[in-house]
Amino acid sequence: MSNGFTQEGLYLLLNLIEFVLNIVFSVINCVFIIFKLLLHYVFNVNMTEAPKKKKKTSNEQPNQTVAFRGVIDANWQKFLSSNLIMDKKTEKPAQENSKTQFSGTFRRARKKKAKDHDKVQNNLKTLNLTSNADSIVNNVDKEVNSESNNVNGVVKNNNNSKKNRLTKFLAMDCEMVGIGYGGNDHMLARVSIVNKFGDCIYDKFVKAREEVKDYRTDISGVRKEDLLNGEDFTVVQKEVSELLRGRILVGHSLKNDLAVLFLSHPKRNIRDTSRYKPFRKITKGSTPSLKRLAKEILGIDIQSGEHSSVEDARATMQLYCSVARQWEPTLADKRGKKKVSADDE
Repeated sequence: MSNGFTQEGLYLLLNLIEFVLNIVFSVINCVFIIFKLLLHYVFNVNMTEAPKKKKKTSNEQPNQTVAFRGVIDANWQKFLSSNLIMDKKTEKPAQENSKTQFSGTFRRARKKKAKDHDKVQNNLKTLNLTSNADSIVNNVDKEVNSESNNVNGVVKNNNNSKKNRLTKFLAMDCEMVGIGYGGNDHMLARVSIVNKFGDCIYDKFVKAREEVKDYRTDISGVRKEDLLNGEDFTVVQKEVSELLRGRILVGHSLKNDLAVLFLSHPKRNIRDTSRYKPFRKITKGSTPSLKRLAKEILGIDIQSGEHSSVEDARATMQLYCSVARQWEPTLADKRGKKKVSADDE
């Protein structure tokens, strides 16, 4: 019985202690909250009162400008009464006195004379401008005509005939000489371009840029004096590039010709007779020579001795024209675009 009583007594004692602790904790928590609210109230009051105090004492600062009623008006009146502002009434008569006034018939005649004088001056200016413009146009026309008569060293006719003029289709052929070890590398020696009608519109020899090991005269027809009297490579390259821009280029093994010129041309604007499939059937799929194609297709003999780039370019253009009506539709079908007519110039 005594053991049970002590256990119950301990249990009650623990409960009592826990209850007292809870009460103490609640009281402390309430005191903390009240203290926090008091602090918050005190600090807010200080922060709101500070601006009010500054605002009250701001008028006492020595740098503040205070406007008193009647002071600005008085200064403005004093300023207006001074001589700093010009009076319009005194300005107007001075302007009127500077001009001589006329009235009646003389005044109308004077106005008419001044008007006629201005009109004459304007007409003279217009005539001068017109004459200057005409002279400029005439000079430009002369320059254009002179340039068109001598394009890249080839004389062209002024008449409207189809001879010696640029066409949409151009054929090009190049002659090369050997450079490098054993003369196995190629260097440009001559460039020839003909139009669709076979007329030569460009033909120039090119100065050597490296030591020539083999002139290949038996094949190329190029000699040492030809290169000595030739044109600079950069000039030839630029002129050929301008001629070929936007045009369809016809040739035989054009890859080699463009390589020695260090130029490129859009693939869609190239007609290479060495790659035309019906022509390759003649040699059973291998690359045919221009000499054989000219013999088999055109029935003419070329390259019997020294080659001529002009003759080769003409033969290439003739080969293209002979099959143009069959060649162009196949290209158009491949690209899925509009056909390019061989009759276009």
